[in-house]
Amino acid sequence: MEGNASLISAMGESALKQAELAEAVNDFLRASGVEGTVSDRTVRNWLTGKTRWPHPRQREALEAVFGCTAEELGFSPPTARPTTTEPESSVRRRNFLTGTAVVAAAPILDLRPTSVGTSDVIRLRSGLDALMALDASRGGHEDLERSALAGADEALGKVAQAASQRIRQRLYSVAANYLSTAAWAAIDGRQLDRAQARLDRALYLAGMAKDPVVELRVWNSYAMLAHQRDTFTDAVDAGYAAQATTIARRDPFYGSLAHARTAVAHATLGDRQATIRSLGYAEEALGKATDDETRPSWVGFYGVAELTAMTAIARDRIGDSAEAEAASHKALSGIPVHFKRNRALATARLALTQVHQRDLDLACTSASEVFKLMSGNPIPGRMRSLLGDFYRDLITLAPDASIAREWGDRYRSEWSRA
Repeated sequence: MEGNASLISAMGESALKQAELAEAVNDFLRASGVEGTVSDRTVRNWLTGKTRWPHPRQREALEAVFGCTAEELGFSPPTARPTTTEPESSVRRRNFLTGTAVVAAAPILDLRPTSVGTSDVIRLRSGLDALMALDASRGGHEDLERSALAGADEALGKVAQAASQRIRQRLYSVAANYLSTAAWAAIDGRQLDRAQARLDRALYLAGMAKDPVVELRVWNSYAMLAHQRDTFTDAVDAGYAAQATTIARRDPFYGSLAHARTAVAHATLGDRQATIRSLGYAEEALGKATDDETRPSWVGFYGVAELTAMTAIARDRIGDSAEAEAASHKALSGIPVHFKRNRALATARLALTQVHQRDLDLACTSASEVFKLMSGNPIPGRMRSLLGDFYRDLITLAPDASIAREWGDRYRSEWSRA
């Protein structure tokens, strides 16, 4: 029997597992005054195609959860069969329907609670995806930060109306993710005090949600914030905290990210042995990760290309500039085009590896590409700082080189645009 590809796709887009869909449908049914009896097995029958046309109330609930018709979810009504049963008396049928309507309407009209359920959580999560897409293209900025804070406020405002403890935890998780997004926007814009406040609150909410994925996300951002504050031992400790989360120990994909972030922190401290060891752990873990897991949009940047880009940063910081340059080229060949900000950062890093090898012409050409990649958008504060590092190293290593002065004169206005 063929599976229901449309429903499978809809669940994937909404990041819903079978048990979560069952709960979402039951939430809707209970809100309508009907007992929720949908189980994992019920959902499995929908997915496998064993049940081709759910009961009417279940169809209504599914349509509410996904925001589309049952037919669009891959269900099809059975072919009508002719009946030989003698029609009921019109009077008898009318009396039966009238009586039934009175009984059925009571719980729907009078007893429907104004509770918040899984469908509300799904809607709030979709807003996160839109913000992540904007960040990938443009980078962190104040409008993104404000939108993320508004999403967190909306999620927290619904906690008191949650239909269950599990829904409350999911709302806390969504709020923590929105605050993490706001913090990330502040980090990218080098608004460090604001970022710290957002991360502190997000870590608290992640604990309330009992969500190890958000917890890892926060520690990952703490490590980056510590680097910007020049508290490099804190960056190492944040990396270790990320490694200690449940999800990093259970899923090698997240474990790889935590090890890679720790490697960059070790490199900043100049600990060559620890850097290479952490990079090895990150590469080994990513090799064990599977692609069939549904993961949140915030971590969509990470994969082989991003690990290679982080390897380039770490290698350059421990003095392996030639290896770092090769890694930067490899990363740029794999970072998706729509991650425009990440490609620009990797290009700036490439320029740094080249200037550290005193290949000044090529370095300046690479650095100039950053402005083309970010054309039409302000340069995020973190990227402006990185370009500042490039220019400082350029004039330090070759103070009398005309190309260094020319690059500064030509790009200073673009470099400083915010």
